[in-house]
Amino acid sequence: MTDRRKRPNSAAGSPKKAALDVGQPDTKISRMRMRAAWMYYIEQMTQNEIAEVLGVGRVTIVRMLAEARARNEVKIGIQGYLSDLIALEREVEQQFGLEKVIIAPLSQAVSDPIPAISAATGAYLSDVVSNGMRVGVGWGRTLLSTLSFIEARALEDFTVISLLGGISQPRRFNPAEFAWQFAQLFQGEGYLIPAPAMVDSIETRTALIERCGLKSVFEMAEDLDMVLLSVGAIETASSTPYRIGFLNEGHQASLAERGAVGDLLFHFYDRQGNLVDHPVHDLVMSVGIDTIQRVPVRVLTSGGREKINALHGAMKLIRPTVFITDEESARQLLALADGETARTEISVRKS
Repeated sequence: MTDRRKRPNSAAGSPKKAALDVGQPDTKISRMRMRAAWMYYIEQMTQNEIAEVLGVGRVTIVRMLAEARARNEVKIGIQGYLSDLIALEREVEQQFGLEKVIIAPLSQAVSDPIPAISAATGAYLSDVVSNGMRVGVGWGRTLLSTLSFIEARALEDFTVISLLGGISQPRRFNPAEFAWQFAQLFQGEGYLIPAPAMVDSIETRTALIERCGLKSVFEMAEDLDMVLLSVGAIETASSTPYRIGFLNEGHQASLAERGAVGDLLFHFYDRQGNLVDHPVHDLVMSVGIDTIQRVPVRVLTSGGREKINALHGAMKLIRPTVFITDEESARQLLALADGETARTEISVRKS
């Protein structure tokens, strides 16, 4: 994705549907056409489903999709853009002091945002990665889903470094799997942390780094051009660390008691972006947050109703330079930030 009337008549058989002239150069029509294209090509909804959401007939959707192709608005992704999202992006940039925000549209507020976020992330990465870059990557469902939306090409001296240890069982959400596939898309070199994401003791962690050859990978992470990260949420057991069994209900409860709302590379933090005091941090085989904070380009891509608190904390923890999310998550994040500001102002007045 790049940054870049006719009065409706009642359709036969349904008084709620309208036949629209998709060829008319009208803002409302073009916006609807872009939403139809996004739902069809990115969210992979059927034409009947799109017609139901947009309140038009299926024939109108067919015409809209054909018009989008004729205008070259549909290539690998959606080349057109929605003006209301541009305003929303700017608002998020100003609220959190970000350099760039990319917001993907959703067909409905309750839709799973990951396909849309992943498509937007894949398009962004296709544009910005280049020869000679060294990129550190996290893991999770959102990041893995971006792979199918990235335009593969050969790059020179391109390096990908996994910032977190892996898991012993072959699973789809293995940190090593994403890092390796991401490197392969650009025919680059991939470097992994060949150790569990969590170990059993501080001594084991120290030994692996100092005496088992992992120190060189951690040193490489000190000289990154970009990091690509997503966040997990403490509020739900659907986040990747819980699904793969690294954290159990006891961990989740004790972290929540300390105020944790989310994790980034298994570093757990509160809504104000402060790392919580918890022994799990001594067992994590991942690059430190202080290292992440020094990387010049910090890309955070994530969204979903359950991750709003985690995203709010991540804004303060790593201060991403690029944030990619969906429109519903962006609005909820702004609402949360406005509430925080209001409470702070009330507290100051009372004091």
